[in-house]
Amino acid sequence: MKKVIVICLALSYLFSACNSHEHSHEEESEEQEALAYTIYTDKTELFLEFKPLVVGKEARFAAHFTHLGEYFKAFSEGTIILTLEVNGKKTTIQTDTLMVPGIFRLRMTPEQTGKGRLVFDIKTKDITDQIIISDVMVYTDDASAIAANPNEEEGGSDISYLKEQAWKVEFANSPLKKQAFSEIIKTSGQILSAPGDEMIVTAKASGIVLFSGNKTVIGSEVNTGTNLFTISAGDLAEGNVDLKYKEAKANFEKSKADYERSRELVKDKLVSEKDYLQTKSIFENAQLTFNTIAKNYSSNGQSVSATMNGFVKNIFVTEGQFVEAGTTLATISKNKKLILQANVSQKYFAKLPSIASSNFKTTDNGMVYSTQELNGKVISYGKSTSANSPFIPITFEIDNTGNLIPGSVVEVYLKSFPIPDALIIPTSSLIEEQGNFFVYVQTEGESFQKREVKIGASDGINVQLLSGVAEGERVVTKGGYQIKLSTASGTLPAHGHEH
Repeated sequence: MKKVIVICLALSYLFSACNSHEHSHEEESEEQEALAYTIYTDKTELFLEFKPLVVGKEARFAAHFTHLGEYFKAFSEGTIILTLEVNGKKTTIQTDTLMVPGIFRLRMTPEQTGKGRLVFDIKTKDITDQIIISDVMVYTDDASAIAANPNEEEGGSDISYLKEQAWKVEFANSPLKKQAFSEIIKTSGQILSAPGDEMIVTAKASGIVLFSGNKTVIGSEVNTGTNLFTISAGDLAEGNVDLKYKEAKANFEKSKADYERSRELVKDKLVSEKDYLQTKSIFENAQLTFNTIAKNYSSNGQSVSATMNGFVKNIFVTEGQFVEAGTTLATISKNKKLILQANVSQKYFAKLPSIASSNFKTTDNGMVYSTQELNGKVISYGKSTSANSPFIPITFEIDNTGNLIPGSVVEVYLKSFPIPDALIIPTSSLIEEQGNFFVYVQTEGESFQKREVKIGASDGINVQLLSGVAEGERVVTKGGYQIKLSTASGTLPAHGHEH
């Protein structure tokens, strides 16, 4: 009986020891950190997480795929082929299953030990791409994998911002590159109508103004000859256009008859050459006056028409108003060309000859325009100041895209001498806090650092970085405030990654 008890105790001890040993290895494996890779192509970002590979042991990959565009968005569909190549032997798996948008979960069992590479072949309805991760090790056992990849102590500077968060907002980043940039002179200015782009419509006779149809409305598109107003005599005793027409017609007909009679008489020398020429001159003047009045005259009055294609910019009279001949009735604008006039401080006078382009921002909607994109050119700049203003004007002619209104006040960024090899980021990257500027730098797929930066010149679209970020680091260009808000709230969504 004692023998049986001893044997049972021994078996129990061995069984518990084995369980304890197995459990300790499992805990050790679970506690091991995953490897992380962040790879970019022109079309795709891959953020990949997996535990170190061990031969004969199933490996689980969490592959996060992002479409690169104006905003970075998760893959909504696609086929992923993953190939592990070690010592010339390939192991391949394929999946088109997305448990959540953007994340493909793949499982593979390595068959060879040694250094190899992972190849992702990507195909969606929009793109075909390939991403290769070189120098991937497959270890002989867990102990070798753990020894080669010790857990790193977590630093306190990195901020976690998951792909699931970035995919739900307007997010993008880009690598910092050196490029040519221009020294900027920031000032104010105004959008004006270009010379020759506007035409004033005036009354050709005195009378009562009557509007003609629905074209006599500000903003209406008109063509050459479109009738805008009618000048009617009404019951006016003086300056009556009807009376003037009848008088001009009577004078024309009488002078015509006198001229035709004189023309016959001069042949027989019954009238002198001098009298004939005087009769002819009176007839020609009467004819010119009558044709001018009759040109746009009808029984309703004298019509006033548009003299060029464009739109009605301003109307200066009201219907029923009495006007004298020559009174301004309206302004017609082509609105194809505009003038950007900037006012520059005297201290920049020496730099004015070097300015060839500028950016400008409207105050109503904050949109930034480039004179280069609007086929703009410098047409003049001032050589002196005036008594009314201490500033020197510089003037650009630009195309009107339809979004610019003459008379608008704008912020102007004049581009002067070029700055070679400048580090440039979009102004949307900057986060301002109490007068200091910060950006978010992506250090890994889901890790970011908040960096204080010193900035230099700005053209309203981009800004020069003087310090804080190195060339090649990826700066968040859109979505920085969302990272800031997420950090402030201290909450993260359920991750759902498999490691």
